[in-house]
Amino acid sequence: MRTYDFSPLWRSTIGFDRLFDLVDAAQRAGEDSYPPYNIERVGDDRYRISLAIAGFSPDEISVTAEQNAVIVEGNKADKAEREYLYHGISARAFKRQFNLADYVQVHSAAFENGLLKIELIREIPEAMKPRRIAINGAPSGTVHQLEDKAA
Repeated sequence: MRTYDFSPLWRSTIGFDRLFDLVDAAQRAGEDSYPPYNIERVGDDRYRISLAIAGFSPDEISVTAEQNAVIVEGNKADKAEREYLYHGISARAFKRQFNLADYVQVHSAAFENGLLKIELIREIPEAMKPRRIAINGAPSGTVHQLEDKAA
């Protein structure tokens, strides 16, 4: 796996320290890929996280929304002792955390056909939205142009 040095970017950016820390943490993260998931953009400010958690029921899964994070946990209750000839469907306990950008909120979660779908919406407060700033200057009538004289 490649590692990248982001230190040149730190000196030319302001306020993005958290972003670079998240990228560094993602590089160092383990290779645990269970359960598999997709992250998709549904609209301009809408996103969806889909986790493939076949074999789990909705009461064995918990979704927790924290500030700038969504945590999905699953604990399979072992109801009966079974004798498997081949055990290929993984039903182990898991905990998956997704870090969210500022102003991204969890809207809803639904479980159907073995997929847990978490809907996210980015709602930027009105005070944080871009606004046009008027530029003050001297009125055009008071500006005088000097005549250019040939040397």
